[in-house]
Amino acid sequence: MGAKAEIGWTRHDEEGVKFDVYAQHIGSQWIFYRRAKRNEQWHLIQDPPIEDWLKLLDSVQRRSQRRLHRPEEEGKIRKAIRDRFPEVKM
Repeated sequence: MGAKAEIGWTRHDEEGVKFDVYAQHIGSQWIFYRRAKRNEQWHLIQDPPIEDWLKLLDSVQRRSQRRLHRPEEEGKIRKAIRDRFPEVKM
């Protein structure tokens, strides 16, 4: 089963400015990037906010149902969220 190694979405910052985000699965970790406009270069997000982790989790859950991601990847992402954001109830 070949899982897609990249998942992308669009979100807005605190000022309402729209930007693109994508998460890339490399080895056992997810690396997040962002860019403001389509033709701009992607920039690494050092400490992705909870919003990005939850969007990634939602995307992986939906892809797992369609057999595009392994079901255990959802558990790994949940653990990463709990480790980084212990105050978030899941």
